[in-house]
Amino acid sequence: MVDSRDIEGGIRRRRECLCCGERFWTYERPELLPCPRCGHPETRVLSLQLVQASLRRQRECVNCGYHFATSERIERAGLVVIKRDGRREEYSREKLVRGVRLACAKRPVSEDQIEAVVDAVEQEIFGLGQAEVPSRRIGEAVVRRLRELDEVAYVRFASVYRQFRDIDSLLDEIAELKEWKRRVQETQHQLPLALGDDGLVVEPKL
Repeated sequence: MVDSRDIEGGIRRRRECLCCGERFWTYERPELLPCPRCGHPETRVLSLQLVQASLRRQRECVNCGYHFATSERIERAGLVVIKRDGRREEYSREKLVRGVRLACAKRPVSEDQIEAVVDAVEQEIFGLGQAEVPSRRIGEAVVRRLRELDEVAYVRFASVYRQFRDIDSLLDEIAELKEWKRRVQETQHQLPLALGDDGLVVEPKL
């Protein structure tokens, strides 16, 4: 770590790779801050765990002993998203997380699974090495992963992203989902599905 700065709602750190010398920023966002029990701001780190593309710290409030977690991840920068109407805006992880979280509302999907979906999407789009990416490319990447994760969340997200014009469009999407499930089930009888690095099912090539 080269530098550390306290900013509103978290800690921003400047890091340097010991292998290649590349420098980048990370942002540690407390999941609960201040202490939800007593409001005290001082905590100590109990454990550190590497989870997907982030570091998770288990913390303890020095005042009342309450335990909570923070997550530190790389700040992605330099990617411009091209909207459907031609507008351009800077990529926002927070905006993508909100969209996925909304689609998964009241579904048996954990926050870790939501973060895993977004991590996998970021790995895909930033891996393209392009300065600009169409919003539809990001949307399709999310749709593919939600289809594997939760059917209802998939339909919710697809209905907003693909802007269904009427009920027939929605029924067509559901029919495609059922057909995809049927083909996957047929393939499962022939070979086991592999898990990707993000813990999600890798879709077989049909």
